[in-house]
Amino acid sequence: MDLSGKIIAILPASSGTSSRTGNTWMSQDYVIEVPGQYPRRMVFRVFGEDRIKQFNIQAGEDVTVQFDIDAHEYQGRWFNDIRAFNIIRGQVAQSVPAATTIAGAAPTAATPFPPQQPAADAAPFPPQEPAAEGATDDLPF
Repeated sequence: MDLSGKIIAILPASSGTSSRTGNTWMSQDYVIEVPGQYPRRMVFRVFGEDRIKQFNIQAGEDVTVQFDIDAHEYQGRWFNDIRAFNIIRGQVAQSVPAATTIAGAAPTAATPFPPQQPAADAAPFPPQEPAAEGATDDLPF
């Protein structure tokens, strides 16, 4: 999956040693914000010291994050894990997720919430008609 936006936060790196293999590991979390009327944010993780250095993600950069989503269970609770496998710089809002293509149809640009423009002549409510004399309102409030 792809998500394009601006890096707004870089969280501290985590590291440790695997209890199974004895190898050291490192991961770092980043927050990306997708622009729009209602901006959306997502935290994603880059795993591995070599990838953290390779991607060299900086705050304020416009990037497209290619990532995988997985969930794991820990002590009866489930947690999502969003891991980035590639970072593309300078391609904001150009991604086309595979889920938006329909068999036999051309892919469309990814716009989950396209802006809605009201019709120029459409009023938000129908015009209020004057009440006839002696008429009672049937609303309970």
